[in-house]
Amino acid sequence: MAVDAGTGAGQAPGRDATERLRCVVKLGGEVVGAAGELAIIAADLAALAQGGAHIAVVHGGGAQASELSRRLGLEPRLLGGRRVTDEATLDVMKMVLAGKLNVDLCGALIAAGARPVGLHGASGPLIRAHKRPPRAISGAGPELVDLGHVGDVDGFDLALLETLWSGGWLPVIATLGADPVTGVAYNINGDLIGNQLAAALRADKLLLVTSTAGVLADVKDPASRIAHLSAAEARAAIADGRISGGMIPKLEESLATLESGVGEIQILGRLGPGDLVRAVHSPGLVGTALSRA
Repeated sequence: MAVDAGTGAGQAPGRDATERLRCVVKLGGEVVGAAGELAIIAADLAALAQGGAHIAVVHGGGAQASELSRRLGLEPRLLGGRRVTDEATLDVMKMVLAGKLNVDLCGALIAAGARPVGLHGASGPLIRAHKRPPRAISGAGPELVDLGHVGDVDGFDLALLETLWSGGWLPVIATLGADPVTGVAYNINGDLIGNQLAAALRADKLLLVTSTAGVLADVKDPASRIAHLSAAEARAAIADGRISGGMIPKLEESLATLESGVGEIQILGRLGPGDLVRAVHSPGLVGTALSRA
């Protein structure tokens, strides 16, 4: 399904050569929850924003949501690796994503000298969404599965982001969507939002910061990191089995995003001081840089 990029006529705003570097940075929950690593990333995000780049940060929080669920006596339910979000679980996602993690990330950015603004899908609404209909899920059997309060993205309020950037603010977005008519909130996969927001913005860069040190030729050897992959090389590596497991869907989503007009995608692992800045300005020094050619 096509995603509506903006407001009004629903088209992404035009880009010209005078516009600033535009980056979407998606942080996994494991990154946001690690205080030492968060401070390092926040310093780099602040440096990029102060250098004139327009940065939108998207963050998840699945591990923290599972932990809080168990503390509340709610056992997380996953089908094919996807979270079933009932009413109680949706409340947990709101508390974790739009609450603690968003506040912690904004606090780290303030300490680094940035001007963050914490957002979620119902801000604006920034992320317009509808309930995902029942569908078959790989690894969950042949039956159609209803994941509950899980959404699919219909579009973004890009004008809100442009307004914030024009004032020197750094948007920090929790991965919740909202129905623009009813206001009902939905839990949405963070990688999905990161990829679709980058496509809607026609971003120069999409940086996926995870616990994986990029694409590895040998998943058991971190030193086998592949610095650069073209779309054709990535597809060939998937086809001949050199890339396998959970990296396949991540790469397939990234390749689809490249085709939508995003300039470059980088898959990054644990980062040291300055690594995120280096990734933006010198692709391939850390992680794996994916490009169309």
